[in-house]
Amino acid sequence: MTELVQIDPGLKPAGVGELPPLPAAVGRRSEPSRSRGRRFARRGQDSSQAVRSAFQLIFLVLNAWIGIQFFLWVLHWESGGRTVAVSRPPGVEGWLPIASLMNLKAWVLTGQLPAIHPAGVFLLVAFLAMSLVFRKSFCGWLCPIGTVSETLAGAGQALLGRNLALPRWADVALRSLKYVLLGLFLYAVGGMSVAAIRQFLDGPYGIVADVKMLNFFRYPSLTALVVMGVLVVLSLLVRHFWCRYLCPYGALMGLASWLSPAAIRRVPAKCIDCGKCSRVCPSRLPVDRLVTVRSPECIGCYQCVAACPAAGALDMRLGRRLVLSPAWFGAGVAVIFLGLVLAARLSGHWHTDLPDQVYRELVPIADRFSHP
Repeated sequence: MTELVQIDPGLKPAGVGELPPLPAAVGRRSEPSRSRGRRFARRGQDSSQAVRSAFQLIFLVLNAWIGIQFFLWVLHWESGGRTVAVSRPPGVEGWLPIASLMNLKAWVLTGQLPAIHPAGVFLLVAFLAMSLVFRKSFCGWLCPIGTVSETLAGAGQALLGRNLALPRWADVALRSLKYVLLGLFLYAVGGMSVAAIRQFLDGPYGIVADVKMLNFFRYPSLTALVVMGVLVVLSLLVRHFWCRYLCPYGALMGLASWLSPAAIRRVPAKCIDCGKCSRVCPSRLPVDRLVTVRSPECIGCYQCVAACPAAGALDMRLGRRLVLSPAWFGAGVAVIFLGLVLAARLSGHWHTDLPDQVYRELVPIADRFSHP
């Protein structure tokens, strides 16, 4: 007869049922959670994405209106004044980042604001100021290209069921491209003297640089069409492809955002290790393994906060204590943008003040001017 042996449940026979402890690197988190298995307070209904979408839509419509008005202005001069006359919208200079960098350098070195494309300088300063205070908020809240890219990613996910994620080695290598492009632009502008900048921007090419930009999209070459088509397809497949890998403007905003006092902060004691924040992050940041998100890739979009189910576990904060609601964050972005536009208008440095005769002569032959 088999003898039954009662084993004290408090005793663990040596070598039976024991596994060596897992190394710390295997775990998904850098510290053990103190809230696993505990009840947690659920976050209330989140409105961050509705607020951000409203900002994106308003800025997209604003840029569309600027584009239409600028097209009508160009058409007026191309037709010899036979079409409807509209004023030139200064906001179009926001699409001339290189000219704005040149003018900003000349302004810093001489203390004199430029006469040609001055609005672009104020817009560049506004976007940099946003990044310095509210992370890369221009990219996540205002940039029309970022909005279109985000929409394409959503369409791709709806069509294919998911967006592709590149392997880490490829992702890191490609992300460096936008910084390389930014470095080339900064090197070119940095090597120009103030006199060279003035000669460039005050010449025919600089004056109609915005017209040449418009004509690039009005009359694209076959190469341009192929490149734009490839970028659209890649944006459908890979979330924020242009913004993540190729946009030098976003790289500049990201570098400025390193100094921002605003950041996503996680409270480990309230985190439940669900990993939802990292899964929704458009920049693929490991939010669930960080206490403070300082990466220049963070666009301040609040998507990680919106996905977090635990109250108080994840927030955008100004400094260590002040929690920034999406409404206050957006209000801060709007104040900086509108404040600098108003400053430019009140100081008389918003409009490029040139005689109509200059535009009458140069706009119709804009494509004849090549880069000096």
